[in-house]
Amino acid sequence: MNNWTEIKIAVSAADIDRAGDIANMAAPGGIYIEDYRDMEQVVEQIAHIDLIDEDLLKKDRSKAFIHIYIEPDISPAEAVAFLSERYESEGITHEIALLDCAEEDWRNNWKKYFHPMAVGKNLMIVPSWCENPDTQGRVVLSIDPGLAFGTGSHETTRLCLEMCEKYMKRGDSVLDVGCGSGILGIAALLCGAEKAVGVDIDEKAVETARENAQINNVQDRFTAVCGSFTDKVEGKFDIVLANIVADAILFLSKGVAEFMKPGAVYIMSGIIDDRAEEVKQGVSRYFDIIDERLDGGWACFAGRLRRPVSPRKRDA
Repeated sequence: MNNWTEIKIAVSAADIDRAGDIANMAAPGGIYIEDYRDMEQVVEQIAHIDLIDEDLLKKDRSKAFIHIYIEPDISPAEAVAFLSERYESEGITHEIALLDCAEEDWRNNWKKYFHPMAVGKNLMIVPSWCENPDTQGRVVLSIDPGLAFGTGSHETTRLCLEMCEKYMKRGDSVLDVGCGSGILGIAALLCGAEKAVGVDIDEKAVETARENAQINNVQDRFTAVCGSFTDKVEGKFDIVLANIVADAILFLSKGVAEFMKPGAVYIMSGIIDDRAEEVKQGVSRYFDIIDERLDGGWACFAGRLRRPVSPRKRDA
């Protein structure tokens, strides 16, 4: 596996199913899980023997491990940020290690693979270190993800950007829950939004978002807040963006209406396709789904608040 990066994640064995689902989002090629809780039964069923190596028997059954292998053209920093933010939002205690890879390497070597990319009809995402890019006459968003998720290369980010482009009007206000690098809110500002607020549970992501706002000269209209979901958010918005995990979207959907103006659009992504219908059904309790898209195994929905149904008048 020359030039690939191995990410090893330690979690409580009780959380391995949820943690594995999230890890699959960052690993298109699949994951490898170490879980020794049912070792004796599995060995008996598969090998039909009851003699197991002593070292295996000594393994800590309370912990489980997930191994992910990251291709050279994918940022390990972004993958780690993606995993950390989503595990934090799910309340999964975890430890993440990058094996056989010096930090300065995984923070910088991948940059040679990150090139300008066109998104939607009007946006061009350009690495902050790229000089004299061909912008094709598009609006330029200069981004350095640092240790936060969000370069625009992941399908979930692109889906959100394209959906936002479709529904956002000039002068709108935007709230981005789980903002990562700030890419969604900053893109909205560059495309005509009046103000944007990004909130993230990770302080490093918040710092990166602020730095990216400065790089793009929108720092006077962009506010980054460190907090969980909307607990530190004030005001109402025309567009609410949530590029997070399925369970977090279901939780957020119950109360996000408090932060939405009449007619506001709620754009949700980060939803793996095998949970798309579940999320759609759950969100539909509060919102009318007005648009949906699939890309590379990911789903993105747009919704508007359900209008209250007026009680029917009784016949006299």
